[in-house]
Amino acid sequence: MNVTAVKTYLLDLQQRIVQSFEHEDGAAKFIQDVWEHGEGGGGLTCVLSGGKVIEKAGVNFSHVHGKSLPTAATARRPELANCPFQALGVSVVVHPLNPYIPTAHANVRFIMVEKKHGDPYWWFGGGFDLTPYYGFEEDCVHWHSMAKAACEPYGPEVYPRLKKWCDEYFYLKHRAEPRGIGGLFFDDLNEWGFVDCFAFMRSVGDCFIKAYQPIVNKRKAHEFGERERAFQCYRRGRYVEFNLLYDRGTLFGLQSGGRTESILMSLPPVVNWEYAKQFAEGSAEAELYRRFLLTREWV
Repeated sequence: MNVTAVKTYLLDLQQRIVQSFEHEDGAAKFIQDVWEHGEGGGGLTCVLSGGKVIEKAGVNFSHVHGKSLPTAATARRPELANCPFQALGVSVVVHPLNPYIPTAHANVRFIMVEKKHGDPYWWFGGGFDLTPYYGFEEDCVHWHSMAKAACEPYGPEVYPRLKKWCDEYFYLKHRAEPRGIGGLFFDDLNEWGFVDCFAFMRSVGDCFIKAYQPIVNKRKAHEFGERERAFQCYRRGRYVEFNLLYDRGTLFGLQSGGRTESILMSLPPVVNWEYAKQFAEGSAEAELYRRFLLTREWV
């Protein structure tokens, strides 16, 4: 087990994602904010705001130490309660200005727990998902094709299993609707051994750029007006609801005494809620619900 290698990879991934977003925006630059964690470790928060293409984006690295694993992680592992831990990860959220570019989220992480007896317990987790406002079939196919490609070296059953896990995880139970079109989600990964699990995490992290950057590049010049912007801000409300009600990463960060500014970086800068909003049948807005916000196979 090599924690240093994981950290080196994650810091490099963070900077590669930052560079890809700055390239697509063409104007705005990320601010980079170094911070320290109270119990040990810290992180580097990179935030872009007010860009020509990207309204807000955060690409966060953290490596924190704690005296007791948060309940968000021990609910399914009660034997690890009150054990010291290290958690390393990169978390990415992008809220584009143009409603024709989907919001995207990615996360890759490694957690190691010092058990009271025996060797440390560790696992990898992460994935990525896409939240369109106006759906394009080819973008969804591309996104899931990249997700499938990231999984293929590890067996034909991996993509279907992690795609299904993502569909189930990014589901707003109180709305009875998916957050978006999904992607990949995995957690508790250790059964392949450290070397292969680490390689899989790298495959998912590297694939995110290949999956998302072409979509941004293709849609960033698409004209939009007040109607599309209003729908985008309305749909962003679903994103906020999920992150505050269900997201394990948000809960883990808050419960572990993480940096609140970095944890809540994922929230969009402008969002609206409207009561019992309805959309005309056949409209582009209604088509999002009819054709894209449902569980389906894209590849």
